[in-house]
Amino acid sequence: MNAKASTSDVREASAAQKRPSRQINVVLRNADYSAAGAANTTEPVGGARVLPQSGPWIEWQKELDRMVGLDNVKELVYEIYALLQIMQYRSEASLQAQAHVYHMIFKGNPGTGKTTVARLLAKLFQGMGLLAKGHLVEVERADLVGEYIGHTAQKTRELVKKSLGGVLFVDEAYSLARGGEKDFGKEAIDTLVKAMEDYKNQFVLILAGYTLEIETFLLTNPGLPSRFPIQMEFPDYTVDQLVQIAEGMTKERDYTLLPQTLFKLRQLLAQEKAESIYDFSNARYVRNVLERAIRYQAVRLLSQHPTSSPGRQELMALRPEDIRSL
Repeated sequence: MNAKASTSDVREASAAQKRPSRQINVVLRNADYSAAGAANTTEPVGGARVLPQSGPWIEWQKELDRMVGLDNVKELVYEIYALLQIMQYRSEASLQAQAHVYHMIFKGNPGTGKTTVARLLAKLFQGMGLLAKGHLVEVERADLVGEYIGHTAQKTRELVKKSLGGVLFVDEAYSLARGGEKDFGKEAIDTLVKAMEDYKNQFVLILAGYTLEIETFLLTNPGLPSRFPIQMEFPDYTVDQLVQIAEGMTKERDYTLLPQTLFKLRQLLAQEKAESIYDFSNARYVRNVLERAIRYQAVRLLSQHPTSSPGRQELMALRPEDIRSL
């Protein structure tokens, strides 16, 4: 081996040490990948995979495809599926297939799809045989924290038992550590940690919340980070993605956004994102704007047609004057 090649190898090895590792690295391909394209493709490089065109993954893929953006989240969901599938194959081949820990941290602003992905993962875990029921139990601080000593542990244990066979999703989990040492929230954390040991592999715990708050929360208990080996970052949607979400929401409700309405909505979203950098509610904000627009449209149509029904197109069309900031 010459000196030039040796230097290159050293650089590559150094770069690899700095990059975060994952159990399985995959590169997602478009689900519409054609057979003709596959025939002209050489062996995938670096573990890249073409998405399965048949089998149990297809149904979960359909749900993921309905979600706008979140490419990094979709990739990680596929990694989890791939790991579960390979573990099944290893078990069938009489190879070791040790159980992995699937407790997770979801980080991101509201309205970025965290609850939707949690619900999808619950179904995936049930379909792959990891969880018996595949249901989602969504809770927040008020559901876990009691009013007196011992009450919090009781409430938390009951919710854990309710989630056995499924996923326990704790939204705004960082709020459990906000009250200090004497706050009952710490008791909820300790009870959850104990439940992860007592009911190992019987449920999956997902803690969700704002990125900075969740990272600070994990520092409150030295044992917490290692108990959540999977962390998903849910980025804010771009304006284009938010408009795409809005179009999907209106279509589902049999409404349409006129071109000039879309233009005004795009302006409103860009302004809101710029002014609400840290707490923008993404798809939730879009939904609230559209629901308000539908109310304004109803008032407008009733005033324009006090004694008769508007035409079908009028009943469907949301006009610029219907779109207003919250």
